Amino acid sequence: MEEQILFTEEQKFKQWWLWLLLISVNGIFLFGIYQQVFEKEPFGDNPTSDSGLYIGFGLMLLLTFMFGFIKLQTQIKTDGVYVRFYPFRIQYRKYTWDNLNKLYVRKYSPITEYGGWGIRYGLFGAGEALNVSGNQGLQLVTTNNSALLIGTNKPEELKEVLTQLGQYKP
Repeated sequence: MEEQILFTEEQKFKQWWLWLLLISVNGIFLFGIYQQVFEKEPFGDNPTSDSGLYIGFGLMLLLTFMFGFIKLQTQIKTDGVYVRFYPFRIQYRKYTWDNLNKLYVRKYSPITEYGGWGIRYGLFGAGEALNVSGNQGLQLVTTNNSALLIGTNKPEELKEVLTQLGQYKP
């Protein structure tokens, strides 16, 4: 039987500065290809080969498209918390209520606690984090004391659903 979904959130990398950086680097590669391949002038003081420029541009373009497909998906169902960081984790990871000692929404510092955004492993035993933006997250601590922080842009809605389920465990 399929469990009822009570909360769902999908987050993507939408930071303007990230997209500006990615598009700018792609533009630099395109300019380099134009200058070196079509204008026959070396690009830079120590130019790479034409094929090196093509490969670099291809990899950068692939990285840019990858950021467009990445999404953090979180669901709260009647039987637990489900999370996946697509496309790195195709299947949802399920955390049932009886396997969680603590479950609460908190503020955190992505840089100082986890070293940034994405699939991160915290410093000094902070556990794992799955995040794409912001500084709010759902903190899970399992019965075997492993920690997972799931980033959220809907902290109040998340807290309300967990409280209604009687599963908010600070």
